[in-house]
Amino acid sequence: MPEPRILIVDDEEAARYGMARALKSYSVTEAGTVDEARKAIASARPDLMLLDINLPGMSGLDYLRELSAGESAPPVVMITAHGSERTAVEAIKAGAYDYLAKPFEVDELRLVVKNALETSGLRQENERLKAELKAVRGVGDLLGGSDQMRRIYDLINKVAATDVTVLIHGESGTGKELVARAIHEQSARRSGGGRNGDFIAMNCAALPSELIESELFGHEKGAFTGAAGQRKGKFELAHGGTIFLDEIGDMSLPTQAKLLRVLEERKVERLGGSYSIPVDVRVISATNRDLAKAVAEDKFRADLYYRLRVVQMDLPPLRDRREDIPMLAESFLQTYAKRYSLKCSEISADAMKRLAAYNWPGNVRELRNAIERSIVLADGKSLKADDLPEEIRTAKPEPQKSSATFQRAGAAAASTESDLLEIPFLDDFREARREFERAYIERCLIETNGNVTRAAEKVGMHRQSLQQKLKDLGLTRRYVLTEDLPDSDDE
Repeated sequence: MPEPRILIVDDEEAARYGMARALKSYSVTEAGTVDEARKAIASARPDLMLLDINLPGMSGLDYLRELSAGESAPPVVMITAHGSERTAVEAIKAGAYDYLAKPFEVDELRLVVKNALETSGLRQENERLKAELKAVRGVGDLLGGSDQMRRIYDLINKVAATDVTVLIHGESGTGKELVARAIHEQSARRSGGGRNGDFIAMNCAALPSELIESELFGHEKGAFTGAAGQRKGKFELAHGGTIFLDEIGDMSLPTQAKLLRVLEERKVERLGGSYSIPVDVRVISATNRDLAKAVAEDKFRADLYYRLRVVQMDLPPLRDRREDIPMLAESFLQTYAKRYSLKCSEISADAMKRLAAYNWPGNVRELRNAIERSIVLADGKSLKADDLPEEIRTAKPEPQKSSATFQRAGAAAASTESDLLEIPFLDDFREARREFERAYIERCLIETNGNVTRAAEKVGMHRQSLQQKLKDLGLTRRYVLTEDLPDSDDE
């Protein structure tokens, strides 16, 4: 760890020398005026500032107020004259961490500095942990700490800073609209952001083709039978914001052509209108269809497809990220317990095991609905397996195939994607971590048919380190390892 950096701001050279000498175990920078202090902060980026209240030009108290109004300012310990307790109170109110009254003892100075640095370090660690927790839990209403979801969060953060057009692909219920909303909320187009725009969503599969153009582009009075007045379309309503076109793959070819023109010209013309209306809109679309296949079959325009998929995001189905199921289930449980004022506050281990084993064809939406239904019917504080829908209650985990060259104690090895979720809860952290390591490495070995080199690559370890880890965990006695032999295709 780098040694803490301290900036001493005092117009008396002798005072600076004395404090610097007392704090020689730290990296110390000195400044005699506020201007020098500003330059030192820009270059040295101190972790703590010792600021004298009496300075030429601007007083230390005024400078403290300036620092407190800005961002990323270091914690400040004010140096006050003896008997100026009232000024010290003002300094604390202005944002100072602590104060020292001259003359002070060296030990007193060191103690205050030590405490200030420790407090600052704890605050920084707290912010770091908050950031990590956010990365694990997700973005907006999206939740999950799996590698697949972390990649999605990373993409959201990257594309949100631009106006790039995004195509979101995923099965029904995977959260495509949540991703679109997260992109909008983190962009400058969000309500209250730079352009103060709205998020306008439209399901392209929910309307007949003769009405979808009116919904998208608007119409003038008398444009068609029933058009009793002028109406703005979704593109006009989304001006300055984001339009989300869900199920874009169900849009008719004639409407696709008109949509392409809007995307290229950034103008819309209402049905029955005689002039174009400029629109500043970010377009995010989504589909559960294979649009590349639809293009090959002439069911979707190739030019529109490439215009929409400047960046494509592929959302994983829930069955491919089962490690996120506990977090999602707990979150839905808390949400609906609060909404319906129910006492149910936890999910039993058996119920969680059943949730993890189910294949979730309806993905996150199905999980949310299942938890809502179950919590309403549950008795007591714990959601039990018997409270779950029958199809989830009776679900059987599907065993993965394994090679005949890789066997456990003479019996065919089998693993399920819920293995890691079935580890019993242990009060001892070290033993719990050991059980997790054993289950995780076992799964990697099964997926690589016991090939140590490939398993080491999956785990992210050197082969020799993995071999030692296998020995420590007692796995070498339970498995026949193939070392670096090529995988066998024999069952």
